[in-house]
Amino acid sequence: MNYLFVLSIFFVLNFTSDKKELTLTITNIKNIEGNLEVGLFNTGERFLESGQAYKRFTIPVKSDSQTLVIKDLPQGEYAISLYHDKNSNGVCDRNFFGIPKEPYGFSNNYKPKFSAPAFADCKFELRSDQEIRIELVH
Repeated sequence: MNYLFVLSIFFVLNFTSDKKELTLTITNIKNIEGNLEVGLFNTGERFLESGQAYKRFTIPVKSDSQTLVIKDLPQGEYAISLYHDKNSNGVCDRNFFGIPKEPYGFSNNYKPKFSAPAFADCKFELRSDQEIRIELVH
C-alpha cells in the first residue's frame, strides 16, 4: 500500500472528525472527601433535572483540584452543573429553602442569585478541543 495514501487517510480520519475533547478542571475544593458529581447537558430542555444530563460523571475527590477529560463529544452547545457530594450520599444536600449545603458550580462560573440558572446562563460552544475551569461555590 502506498505510504502517502495511508498517511492521507490517517489525516482525514483524525483531523476532520467532528468529535471533540473537553477538559474540565474543578478548583476550590476545600474538603478532600466524597465525590464530585458532574452533569453535562446538551439542551436547555429539562436542564438541571435529575436524570436528564446528556452525560454524567462521578469523580472521587483526591485533591483540591480535579480534572475530567470527556472525549468524543459532538460539536455543539453544552452546559455543566456539578456539586461536591462531601458525604457521598448521591444527592446535593439542601437547606430548608432549597439552597445547596454542599459546594457546587456551573460552566461559565455562573453564580446564581435567587434561583437556579437557566441553560443560557451556563452554555458554551464546543467547536474544537477545549479546556474550561469551574470554581466551586461554598
